[in-house]
Amino acid sequence: MNIEKVAARRLTAEEVSELGLQDGIFVSAEMDGLPLDCFASAFLTEPGKNFEGGSFTARTIFDTEIQILPDNSEERGIWIADEAGEEIEVLQSAGVLLNLALFVPNGSKESLEALYAAARDAFGVGIVQRWSEEVVAVPDVKVDLYEEPVRGRKGANSQNRDRRALDIYPTRVRFLEPSDGWKFVVEPHKEVVDDTPTI
Repeated sequence: MNIEKVAARRLTAEEVSELGLQDGIFVSAEMDGLPLDCFASAFLTEPGKNFEGGSFTARTIFDTEIQILPDNSEERGIWIADEAGEEIEVLQSAGVLLNLALFVPNGSKESLEALYAAARDAFGVGIVQRWSEEVVAVPDVKVDLYEEPVRGRKGANSQNRDRRALDIYPTRVRFLEPSDGWKFVVEPHKEVVDDTPTI
């Protein structure tokens, strides 16, 4: 394991309640029930003042959520970097996992293999792996994608509509996420016709 030694001090529940979303902390690196005798970099899932009952939820950089009672001496607690603190071991990242959805125009088995070979050439054989592969034919049709507020007023016109993306393939829509408080509206693509009179 790639471990870095960091000087840090343990926080009380009262100190944690003063932290915000941007404050870096360290919590137990345990993941998927695997006990690891070290810590992981993390952030609170919401400002500390919003938690009640002394229990806090943090999300590690490895996308694991962990609930902690900082004042419980039987738990690993929540730590923050402090040069005057004690030394703890922090688990480092081994790399980045990319979940890719690749669109290959007129895709064939040969073109997919060429993409895979190029990625292995760029990053190294044994580094790039295909964990799962879903080959889906994309219909030759495009849609217009809009965003609208989730709670729209009845009888309101579409002035609140916001165009998110133009003429994209329907299969790509499922890989996108709407903005907070907005929902997607998908409609058949309409070419924009400029009927401005010309001389």
